Amino acid sequence: MATSEPTADWQAGGFGLYIHWPFCEAKCPYCDFNSHVSAQIDQGAWLRAYLSEIDRIAAELPGRTLGSVFFGGGTPSLMEPSSVAAILEAIRRLWPVSNDLEVTLEANPSSVEAGRFAGYRDAGVNRVSMGVQALNDADLKRLGRLHSVREAYAAIDVAKAAFERVSFDLIYARQDQGLADWRAELTQALDLAADHLSLYQLTIEPGTAFGARHARGGLKGLPGEDLSADMYDLTQDLCGAAGLPAYEISNHASDFGQSRHNLVYWRSGDYAGVGPGAHGRVSLNGRRFATETFLQPQTWLDAVSNTGSGASQRTEITPSEQAEEYLMMSLRLAEGSDLNRFSLLRGESVDASKVAELSDLGLIEQHGSHLRATAKGRPVLNGILRELLA
Repeated sequence: MATSEPTADWQAGGFGLYIHWPFCEAKCPYCDFNSHVSAQIDQGAWLRAYLSEIDRIAAELPGRTLGSVFFGGGTPSLMEPSSVAAILEAIRRLWPVSNDLEVTLEANPSSVEAGRFAGYRDAGVNRVSMGVQALNDADLKRLGRLHSVREAYAAIDVAKAAFERVSFDLIYARQDQGLADWRAELTQALDLAADHLSLYQLTIEPGTAFGARHARGGLKGLPGEDLSADMYDLTQDLCGAAGLPAYEISNHASDFGQSRHNLVYWRSGDYAGVGPGAHGRVSLNGRRFATETFLQPQTWLDAVSNTGSGASQRTEITPSEQAEEYLMMSLRLAEGSDLNRFSLLRGESVDASKVAELSDLGLIEQHGSHLRATAKGRPVLNGILRELLA
């Protein structure tokens, strides 16, 4: 079987496995993820398909030390704990795993039950990420969420009782939300937080219900750029003061609370994607590939059952493209980018004059071979990248 060479670039970022559960109880109007509402789900058929795909991928990527597993969605907390246990048992049988293997499962407060969470813990899940999204009942309804603030608090308590590592998401820059409103809500969140918070500005994506409504002029009360920028700055200040600084543009954590799985993405490690619409990056025999799977759940399930593979596409990524992708992802991190790694992949260094110009503007700073965006630069990272990659 093919194995990666000892000095493969991906090893600087590690190896993770992403498992996509595509089903939700309802489709949120802002969501552009591959999620679907289904009245009936054959959990047995889905488990067989996941196990088949994991077998296929392990045969292609044997012997790698696996550092993280992430059950995303959709709403993976709708999976039977026994299915999660069977998947993790197969993973441990097929790959060597790190001593501190991180196993994350996403959950919505409306699907949280103490018994189910205990089942996930017993199956091997050691970290949960909860989609709270707002601590305001009116805004939860507006966002299409099925839970209340009271249920969110209860779910967080259940999660903390079951797991040492708990994260939850909030969306800010919502309709009719002022700076004082966000300060009060974020203060509440920090009182609730364990070791990690994901805090995202509301973005209106094409193809979503919000996107269609916005195009018709029906989505009123969204904050302007200045207010959104003030909310971002306030987020950095409050989270930093609470001991949860930003280690990535939208993610805040204590020293040991960072999501190791997401770091695989941002550090351009290898990750295999399992499930409908799951993407991956895998390196084989000195070449790196972007992988995709069939998007529609039934199409993916049928493909796995009938052909032994849910993969729909595999595209080679050139070393130059790898370098650019690495810079784009790693500059999102507070730790920044290793310019030696970038140069080795691209075959040429970052333009020193561009680095000097952006440094003079206070947007980036360089220490030896490491480049990082400053606090001033992180909100305008796309512009920085355009300059550096021109």
